[in-house]
Amino acid sequence: MNAEDLTLASPQGQRIIRLYHFYRLAIGLALVLLISSDLDNQLLELVQEELFRYGSWFYLIFNGVVAVLVQRPRRLLQVFSLALVDVILLSALFYAAGGTPSGIGNLLIVAVAIANILLRGRIGLLIAAVAASGLIYLTFYMSLSRPAAASQYLQAGALGALCFAAALFVQGISRRLQYSEKLAEQRAADVANLEALNALILQRMRTGILVLDAQHRVLLANDGALSMLGQDELAGKILDPHCPELIKRLQDWLHNPAMRPPTLQIHAESPVLQSSFIALQRGEQTHTLVFLEDVSQIAQQAQQLKLASLGRLTAGIAHEIRNPLGAISHAAQLLQESEELDAADRRLAQIIQDHSRRMNLVIENVLQLSRRRQAEPQLLDLKYWLHRFASEFRNSASAQQILHLETGAGTVQTRMDPHQLTQVLTNLVQNGMRYSAQCNPKGQVWLRLFRDAESELPVLEVVDDGPGVSAEHLHHLFEPFYTTENKGTGLGLYISRELCESNQARLDYKPREGRSGSCFRITFAHPRKLS
Repeated sequence: MNAEDLTLASPQGQRIIRLYHFYRLAIGLALVLLISSDLDNQLLELVQEELFRYGSWFYLIFNGVVAVLVQRPRRLLQVFSLALVDVILLSALFYAAGGTPSGIGNLLIVAVAIANILLRGRIGLLIAAVAASGLIYLTFYMSLSRPAAASQYLQAGALGALCFAAALFVQGISRRLQYSEKLAEQRAADVANLEALNALILQRMRTGILVLDAQHRVLLANDGALSMLGQDELAGKILDPHCPELIKRLQDWLHNPAMRPPTLQIHAESPVLQSSFIALQRGEQTHTLVFLEDVSQIAQQAQQLKLASLGRLTAGIAHEIRNPLGAISHAAQLLQESEELDAADRRLAQIIQDHSRRMNLVIENVLQLSRRRQAEPQLLDLKYWLHRFASEFRNSASAQQILHLETGAGTVQTRMDPHQLTQVLTNLVQNGMRYSAQCNPKGQVWLRLFRDAESELPVLEVVDDGPGVSAEHLHHLFEPFYTTENKGTGLGLYISRELCESNQARLDYKPREGRSGSCFRITFAHPRKLS
């Protein structure tokens, strides 16, 4: 399909074709009315009266048939044929009406101009050449039988030149209009692409963005804002009933724009958010642009930086701490073995040893953070690997510890560092055993391996029947150095989550609905998606 075909198929081309049909029908109707009212004998010096009458009727009927049959020409040949026939018929009427004094030559100029809107280049000039040739040749032919017609050569030549001028002028204007139209379409496409890109960037931004009008109606909300506010859709809704805390901070900001609003939390399980506001003036309307930042992620990054610094510091002074700590522990052990100590002193010596071991464990854990090696993921058959892990754990476990293993049918594979997975599972299972023993005669932990129904990713759940995690401790569960036990260091779950994330896995806590106990879920990466 060439450029001309594209022009004919365009809405503008179709409108020009319809106007061309209407113009020819109007000219044909005017000529028929002219001959029907006998004004032709008064206004025109007819050379061929019968030819003019029949030609006028034929011109009207022919154009009516063409307008019905050729409503939407798709090929250049159809338009060329239509313009050529129109020029030939008008040339015949020009001859029958007596030449240039009849004024029909002007109609030829108009026909050539309309034809050159759609016929570009030399083919459009060919129509102009046919029209000019017809004017000059018919004038010459009339001069053979009517010597008075010889004076019309100058006018016929001028009309022929005007045909070429009209063709060139219309082609130039059409070419410029076509260029302007293409430029406008290209710019419109660029604007549309930029709008789509901006919308995509806006939706993919982690920062939540809301646009509110004066009545707190949500005009725009990206996916980040919906996720942070725990909503599926907010566009067109009043924000007050959905997030009153955010509206309160907006009102405080309106009273004092220089004040930094305090953080907010929509519900117990939502992240801690920091809001900021900007006024938008759009004509006479004032809108408010709201930004929501997840402070918990920023705090987590800051915590990681602190732990890294602490690890480097601990690595530097570990030798200086461990030597005195080892001496204290050894002295307490020797003191405890003395036969001269009473029960109270032995208890004090035991306390020294316990706290020495705890301090040494803290140092080991912090050193592990600073020395943690890069993960080396391997393709693991999780079913086979879990059976081996359970067997090794059972061999070293006491009689009061029971480990259950539940795996489904089929092979479940992932890519993960086996040594780091052993460290994670050992920590989770030992925690589960300890808490399960607090509520039951024996400590029990269940390992359940399956594939997630929606994502098809491998999932491993570590479930116990202990007391579970209370709501007040839930948000601090994976924070470093946070523990509810006197002998705990608060680094086990934090290190486990860090090890999972280094293997592109995810460790989450899932409360057991309707039952006591805890459930830690590890969602592994797909074996082909881990890089």
